[in-house]
Amino acid sequence: MMEIYFFVLAALLYAGCAFLPSRFRLPISVGTALAWLLHGGALWADVIAPGSLRLGFAIMLSAALWISVGVYWLENRNFALDSLRVLMLPCAAVAVILPAIFPGSMVPLNGKSALFSWHIAIAILAYSTLTIAAFHAVLMALQESKLHTHGSAKSGWFALAIDRLPALLTMEKLLFRLIAIGFFLLTLTVLSGVVFSEQLFGRAFKWDHKLVFTLLSWALFGVLLAGRRWRGWRGKTALSFTLSGFATLLLAYVGSRFVLEVVLHRGLA
Repeated sequence: MMEIYFFVLAALLYAGCAFLPSRFRLPISVGTALAWLLHGGALWADVIAPGSLRLGFAIMLSAALWISVGVYWLENRNFALDSLRVLMLPCAAVAVILPAIFPGSMVPLNGKSALFSWHIAIAILAYSTLTIAAFHAVLMALQESKLHTHGSAKSGWFALAIDRLPALLTMEKLLFRLIAIGFFLLTLTVLSGVVFSEQLFGRAFKWDHKLVFTLLSWALFGVLLAGRRWRGWRGKTALSFTLSGFATLLLAYVGSRFVLEVVLHRGLA
């Protein structure tokens, strides 16, 4: 299929842009944008089919990195986020080809409410926003660690990239902006899944591992935002909650699909 060639080309462009020296700012920006467009076009062609959707853990992960790269590209126009590039683009290069290896399952849309497609879209947006928040939290942890070990600082392209990050306070503001947006989208995902469960999925609301992990992640991010507002939480507390919430969400949206499709060799339930 033609989209496979687009996936491979996008992966090569992502990888090339990840390891270009940062002085090649314009080629990196143009190459990343081109890879992003190819990635999005291939995803659209792969996921959308007449009367059905192709879904699976690999497609979810690939779509998450696609939106995350788009957010990175936009934010990088205002802030020096070169370290985010060297972490994110290699991951995107791997994620972009995963749907070709693990194609997922076709989900018929016949008889389903129009809300189903919106629910899926909002869920992917929520997951993607919180994905980039997790990347951002990792960068902050590395940046803080480097500040505390400046006496034995290592040289190299990665250490120099960390040095070019904005101040920790600026990074922290960006982190909470991303978390607030992701939490809002995740709230819409949970509400639409609970309120319209029978219309969306053809069955009444029921508890399962996916819902439990999603609600746990939602609670972790909610507590973090409340703690930030009322108790002034920041630093290691914020990073711990962010990474814990993302790991839980990863189990809900990717881990369960991976177990079903790869370990148990089952399609979408």
